[in-house]
Amino acid sequence: MTTMESLIGLVNRIQQACTVLGDYGGGDNAFSSLWEALPSVAVVGGQSSGKSSVLESIVGRDFLPRGSGIVTRRPLVLQLHKTDQSLQEYAEFLHLPKRRFTDFSMVRQEIQDETDRMTGKTKQISPVPIHLSIYSPNVVNLTLIDLPGLTKVAIEGQPESVVQDIETMVRSYVEKPNCIILAISPANQDIATSDAIKLAREVDPTGERTFGVLTKLDLMDKGTNALDVLEGRSYRLQLPWVGIVNRSQADINRNVDMIVARRKEREYFATSPDYGHLASKMGSEYLAKLLSQHLESVIRARIPSITSLINKSIDELESEMDHLGRPIALDAGAQLYTILEVCRAFERIFKEHLDGGRPGGDRIYGVFDNQLPAALRKLPFDRHLSLQNVRRVVSEADGYQPHLIAPEQGYRRLIEGALNYFRGPAEASVDAVHFVLKELVRKSIGETQELKRFPTLQADIAAAAGEALERFRDESKKTVIRLVDMESSYLTVDFFRRLPQEVDKGGNPAATATVDRYGEGHYRRIGSNVSSYIGMVSDTIKNTIPKAVVYCQVKEAKQSLLSHFYTQLGKKEGKQLSQMLDEDPALMERRQQCAKRLELYKAARDEIDSVSWAR
Repeated sequence: MTTMESLIGLVNRIQQACTVLGDYGGGDNAFSSLWEALPSVAVVGGQSSGKSSVLESIVGRDFLPRGSGIVTRRPLVLQLHKTDQSLQEYAEFLHLPKRRFTDFSMVRQEIQDETDRMTGKTKQISPVPIHLSIYSPNVVNLTLIDLPGLTKVAIEGQPESVVQDIETMVRSYVEKPNCIILAISPANQDIATSDAIKLAREVDPTGERTFGVLTKLDLMDKGTNALDVLEGRSYRLQLPWVGIVNRSQADINRNVDMIVARRKEREYFATSPDYGHLASKMGSEYLAKLLSQHLESVIRARIPSITSLINKSIDELESEMDHLGRPIALDAGAQLYTILEVCRAFERIFKEHLDGGRPGGDRIYGVFDNQLPAALRKLPFDRHLSLQNVRRVVSEADGYQPHLIAPEQGYRRLIEGALNYFRGPAEASVDAVHFVLKELVRKSIGETQELKRFPTLQADIAAAAGEALERFRDESKKTVIRLVDMESSYLTVDFFRRLPQEVDKGGNPAATATVDRYGEGHYRRIGSNVSSYIGMVSDTIKNTIPKAVVYCQVKEAKQSLLSHFYTQLGKKEGKQLSQMLDEDPALMERRQQCAKRLELYKAARDEIDSVSWAR
């Protein structure tokens, strides 16, 4: 059977874990806040509303700092644990886990000192809570969060913004749907002017999670009472109003024992003509029991949603941790293995781009199917094989002795000159494919999630891949130029052997040759013959250049893009490997945050699993 102690104790332990690991609500919106999902009781009141006295009455001890101005400058998470009568009372702070305080004046001093450690002595405020656990037979199991008192004026030494800062901090607690509001108002002031009720009305307009507490009932003007408020006629809440009679200032100055003060409070209500009929539902002891029972019921109702949030958050954080990668090992062997794994991941993505698993590789085919043919069509063969140029080239090739039968040297010069034009498209194809490969390397680096952790390694791989592509491009250019030069070095004889039959169709070849040997028609035929030959070579080049480019660049990039890099990697020492795995500081910080939050949620899950829930 789940007990009240185990339920409230569970939330206490989870809240402590939240604070240790930096989750106390508000702050980092990048993570779900477990703190904000936990039910809590926030104590809200204006300055001089008696807020501190109410808390001390519930605890039965003097332990809170007192003074003028803003005394509470950090949230105080007060966790009360009921013990056996035989055990001595003591207190423990979360930030001093091995120290027990039995002198509660020292508790007061430590609250003040710990506040100053966080905020300095400049009266600033801080949202980071102080956790105080009190173990006593005179308390009920309960957790309260004491918040800075609402104020309208900044005191000396505080910025003017402190008034708004306090309200913003208090509001960040009480606006959460899991927060139970303990709104404390003095009875000797008009309830309509109560800072606590005003704020509670804004964040909880239906009053379903607000307890009203009226202090200083004994200080009201004679002949007046607060029954309209306590019985819900002045301001109705779905939860009860509770009246409290705190110690007077004189009692505080005389150090009147809190147990004695509780007895006096009971006697006041029991003998009061105004409140006697409500005596069983008034006083700090009744308030503590009421809050404890209500908090227990709220926790019980919220446990399924808290468990769901924890499990969902663990799944999300573990997924992100896998995405971010685990911390890097310190030994050189493990670091080398990590580098090789990252490189293989990059190479796998790069190959997927080339092979069609990812977009981009088709642009290489576009170079061969569109750019290369278009470039070949634009070559200036019309100008090179014009009648005027053919006559000039043939005449220059003949020299002082004109050709007798066929101008072979003239043919060769015209063909070689035309073939030189193929160098441009051949080299342009190499450069175009090189550009595509560089773009695919850049995209692949960006798509390799493992590389995002290591900007230095990312730059090293980019540089190594770039150098390799340059080498492949140089070799590819040499190859395609060789292909062009090979066409010039040996002309296809069969092509020219067929030319006389094509020329002599329908006539006497000898007579034609005699008439046209040095005429315009003769040079036109030469230009036409060379044009046909160049066309044949162009078809050949259009097929062989893609083969050479793919063999020298694409295939090499697939097979050995990082081969030289791997060779150099094997020569590096541990310090150099460590430098390559120098992570992005922002990513390291994110991983640490995720690891801390994951630790928190797993600890919370273990705490919940340790409790057997009663249905």
